[in-house]
Amino acid sequence: MIELRLGRARAIWTDRLGGVSAAPYDDANLSLRVGDDDAAVGENRARLAAHLELVPPEQWWWLDQVHGSTTIVATAPAPSSPPVADATITATPGLPLTVMTADCAPIALATNDAVGVVHAGWQGIVAGVIDAGVSALRDVSHGEIKAAIGPCIRPARYEFGRAELNRVVDVLGSDVEGRTDNGDPALDLPRAARLALERAGVVDVDDVEICTAASPDYFSHRRDGTTGRQALVLVLES
Repeated sequence: MIELRLGRARAIWTDRLGGVSAAPYDDANLSLRVGDDDAAVGENRARLAAHLELVPPEQWWWLDQVHGSTTIVATAPAPSSPPVADATITATPGLPLTVMTADCAPIALATNDAVGVVHAGWQGIVAGVIDAGVSALRDVSHGEIKAAIGPCIRPARYEFGRAELNRVVDVLGSDVEGRTDNGDPALDLPRAARLALERAGVVDVDDVEICTAASPDYFSHRRDGTTGRQALVLVLES
């Protein structure tokens, strides 16, 4: 588990360790949508909330992520059914926001008085989810935006088809192209995320520099296929 401070924001990226889920979701899967036992996921979420000393997970903003650009502004505890979106913004202290990943980039955004989370896979980046999240945050906050990119797949493990890679290049330029360990064409996902952030006017960007596909401590869909999901949890503190 990784925790960073972004001003008043507390950003936590979980890993796959310390939960109760059985294989192939072992151990700390947080998603109810990958085939894991609901009771195990509930216990994993409850353990995480207790460890972080946050409100119960039923009050957290969990999303039905679809690799789009829809962004929600949250002002109260989340509805019982997760809304369809790939980014959430709030100016409400103590209200946890989440996105779940197993290779996509989980991005934390923060200003002096608001925070936001972004689920940024290649399709979402092409769809403009980072720009949408940054724009929504600016609408409800003041001051410079800080960003941090959490654990995600890195180019050494992210072989990419030419047609799909060209779609990202068309949006962000050839700097997003990389090579795998075998020398095959790859997408540099964290580079793409950083470029999209910079184009949206966010230049203060941190990166934890962890590859989900290379580290056994993280869920990776590219590496394992059927697997669990880790989460970015972001909270604005009073």
